[in-house]
Amino acid sequence: MKTNIKIFIVILFAGIISGCSIYKTVMNVSRLKYRLSSVSDITVSGVQIAGKNRVSDFSIKDGMNLTQSFSRGSFPISFTLNIAAVNPNDGTGGYARTDATIKSFPYRLLIDNKEVLTGNISSPISVPGTGESTNIPLSISFDLFRTFRDKGYEGILNLAMNIAGLGTKPTTVQLYVKPTINTVIGDLTPPSEIKVVEQEFSSR
Repeated sequence: MKTNIKIFIVILFAGIISGCSIYKTVMNVSRLKYRLSSVSDITVSGVQIAGKNRVSDFSIKDGMNLTQSFSRGSFPISFTLNIAAVNPNDGTGGYARTDATIKSFPYRLLIDNKEVLTGNISSPISVPGTGESTNIPLSISFDLFRTFRDKGYEGILNLAMNIAGLGTKPTTVQLYVKPTINTVIGDLTPPSEIKVVEQEFSSR
């Protein structure tokens, strides 16, 4: 009888320790933060946007390529949306140092409150528990004409420059994510999407 009691106590104690470990792991993972950092490598219909501040800054050749693309009903844009992921679990403040691996990062991208696409990362990304940010580059490609055709040629081109941070009017970029984090107790996914802090990109 005493032996059974000892076994029960050992199992109970192990369960408490295991429960605390799981709780700490979940809490640490939940402390990961994400924010929109920057937009880079932006092109529209194959034309580089960097260095342009207004429609008149484009060369004649660039202008012809853009207008021809627009007249065909297509205005493809591509860029890299850089997301800063911060893992504050560096071993201070009462939290154990915890490295995190983002296994999956499904996202929805909205520009000026219009959803333009969904996507995911192609491979896992490690976010060390150092308190420093890790860049998550998202390769974005979609057709501006299909989503914003009501803005007209100059309006769409200005929108592209605003996204690049080169225009005069801010463009709001929003991102909703639902990351899956690989941990020692298995994969953890939040019950609902996380709204990454929205960012206005403009030169001002």
